[in-house]
Amino acid sequence: MPQLQLIPGSIAAILADSAQTKTLTEADRYGLLAAILTEEIEEDERRAIDRILRSVNRGRLAID
Repeated sequence: MPQLQLIPGSIAAILADSAQTKTLTEADRYGLLAAILTEEIEEDERRAIDRILRSVNRGRLAID
């Protein structure tokens, strides 16, 4: 499996962009996938991912 490298601040950028546009793009979803597959993410990034997924689950974010 190829080595995944997250861009620093990418989770925060996805959170801010999705909160503003109320949508989660395909690129955002791939970024979240890469973050989830990375075992070395910080606790605050993990909470941000959980927050995004809860928003999708509750219908607050649309999947584009």
